Amino acid sequence: MKLKRYGLVAAGELLADLIGSEFRDSLLDTEHYHRFPGGSPANLAANLARLGHSAALIASVGDDNLGQYLTTEVARTGVDISGVATDASHPTSLVLVSRTQGTPDFIAYRAADCQLHPHHFPDHLLAETTLFHTTCFALSREPARSNLLEAARRARQLGARVSLDANYAPALWPDRQQAQRVIAEYIQEGLVKLSQDDALRLFGQPVEDELVLNFFHGHGAELVCYTLGAGGSILSWEGGRQQQRIPVEPVEVKDATGAGDAYWSGFLSALLDGHSPEQCARAGTRMAALKLGTEGVLPVRVGREYLYQE
Repeated sequence: MKLKRYGLVAAGELLADLIGSEFRDSLLDTEHYHRFPGGSPANLAANLARLGHSAALIASVGDDNLGQYLTTEVARTGVDISGVATDASHPTSLVLVSRTQGTPDFIAYRAADCQLHPHHFPDHLLAETTLFHTTCFALSREPARSNLLEAARRARQLGARVSLDANYAPALWPDRQQAQRVIAEYIQEGLVKLSQDDALRLFGQPVEDELVLNFFHGHGAELVCYTLGAGGSILSWEGGRQQQRIPVEPVEVKDATGAGDAYWSGFLSALLDGHSPEQCARAGTRMAALKLGTEGVLPVRVGREYLYQE
């Protein structure tokens, strides 16, 4: 993979996560919260920067103190935040999240994060990145959706590989068929990460693993990483011609929020370092284990050698 100025440009939501202080399955039972910088693209960019890669973020926050807090925290990790816009007409978005050992309960209060417009995606930035990444969360609303799709198309033309976290949630995107069409348009020749819970929500019913992989490969995805919680992950690449199951690492779970982002950052870090798909998946598993065992955000720096330890 030819490396450019940026290993990753992540585009989409930068928001505040208000995460429950105690383990609860539901927000109904959550009384106290801690504030953390959040948003899957922002988390991914920050994690890549923690691992020593060059990363930039395209996002929109409100002209308020919460937006200032978020941009400051992301910048501390080394992410280029020159693409983070301030929107005076919309407050910074935030999400309430339960603290859990599994998939958290959440409520999103969205405003500025959706306000991504054509001028936020200049060609010079898209031409300078190896990977262009976004999420279903970001694609779920206009005007961000149309502009992210167009940016991904231009990024491919300019030589980048596109990446998607298919973290579909019907509470954010009620039109499931529309979501599937948008995903299909985005992922051509791209890389996809999704969890078993994501697939259940995306298809509206339990679906066999092979059918999940076939959906994404059938729409042009080159590589799919399908995480199965305690069951590890299934890695499928070369359009599905190569597949391997990767076991999970045992760990005491302190905080599951952001574990998927951590996994994908480890995977993409190894990809940028030139490793095989199997090695990338194992690096992702190591990074996810680190996040699961850490309450709140990861340290500002994480040595890349950690990903490749036996």
